[in-house]
Order: sequence, then structure tokens, then C-alpha cells
Amino acid sequence: MTHRTWFLLLLGLFLVWAVALGIAPLYRHDWLLENVLSLAAVILLFSTRKSFTLSRLSYALIFIFLFLHELGTHYTYAEVPYDLWWQSVFGYSLNGALGFERNHFDRLVHFLYGLLLAYPVREMFIRVADVKGFWSYFLPLDLTMSTSMLYELVEWAVAEVFGGELGMAYLGTQGDVWDAHKDMGLASLGALLAMLITAGMNGWLQRDFAREWNESLRVKHAEPLGEDEIRRMLAEADRG
Repeated sequence: MTHRTWFLLLLGLFLVWAVALGIAPLYRHDWLLENVLSLAAVILLFSTRKSFTLSRLSYALIFIFLFLHELGTHYTYAEVPYDLWWQSVFGYSLNGALGFERNHFDRLVHFLYGLLLAYPVREMFIRVADVKGFWSYFLPLDLTMSTSMLYELVEWAVAEVFGGELGMAYLGTQGDVWDAHKDMGLASLGALLAMLITAGMNGWLQRDFAREWNESLRVKHAEPLGEDEIRRMLAEADRG
């Protein structure tokens, strides 16, 4: 299957899924707010499908995350009835068996944000910024952590602006004062796990893995920057 066909197949499935879950969401206004980023992501992926075609694996990982996100937007993350679904299939409460006192669907998706999206981010860094070795694993982790923090700030801002039930539904803390910290921690853990798996695979398959890793940590420019670089640039400007 070509990359184009694979992408269009995933996009078609996602649109059917999103429309079906958007017909009668639990809270329409929260559904609209939650789907702003989904819409932006789909538009970005569609507009760059030719100029920056991703691997089939990256597209699959991105759309799996978007599928789960749409499920959360339909019910709100705090009210996805996964425990009822589990009970209907297995006959007992998953929350009860694991000692959960809250709905943990949001925790799962934050973890999967890191686990699923760190690899596509790594592909972007390698192909655009030409990063190698250590930096090709660290930078995806770093970006996952920073965007996770940024999202928590966005949630806080939206809750402050809209307030009331809509703000609380979007925030979804479920009374946990450490909710934002745990969400960021789980996203970071997911990204770390994804990069460890990727590094393990590359270490096994890539013959020059160790050499590339060491080369990426070698100092490329011995001279300091800062005021020293400004002085050098001024000197070059005077000579010009």
C-alpha cells in the first residue's frame, strides 16, 4: 500500500469515527473545545501529505491517538465509561480490581500522547533538523514534555476564561490537585518508553549506532559563542 493510500485510508476511517461520535456528544460545548486541536492536526497532516509525507508507522501512531482523543471528546475524558464496558465483557470492575477511585481514561491518553507521538516527532527532527544519535532520542522526549506542559497551561486558561461546568469539564481534574503534574509525568514516561524502544531497535539493527551516538555528542565548534561570537561578527562586518 502506498503512503498516499495508507494516509487516505486512515483519514477516511478517522472522519467516519469523528462524525459518528460528534452526532450526540455528552457536552456539545466541551466537544467543540476539545476538537479545536484535532481539527488543526488533521488540516496540518492533510496539507503536508505531499510535501512532507510521513512513514506509514508515524501516520498509524498519530491516528490511533486521534481516535482515542475523539472518544474522550464524546464523553469528556472524566466520564468515558470504560469500567462499564469492562464489566459487560469480563463481569467485574476494572477500577475495583486495580483500586482506582477515579476515571483514569485521561491518564491513559496522556501516557499514550508520549508513547504514540514521540516517534513521529523523532521522524520530523531527523528529516527536518538532521539530528543524529543522542539528540534524535532526547529532542522528541524534550518536545513531548514541553508540549504536555503547554497543554496543561492551555487547559488552565480555558477553565479560567469559560469557568463553570464547561471549564471544569474541559479541565477534568476530578478533584486531584496534582492532576496536571501526573498528566505531564505520564506523557513524559510514555515518550521515554517510546524512545527507549526505538533506541533498542536501532541498536540491534543499525551497525553504526554507537559511532553515530558518540559523534552526536562530540563538540563540533570549539570556540565559545555569546559575546565572543558577537565580537567575531562585528569584526567581519568591519572588514566587509
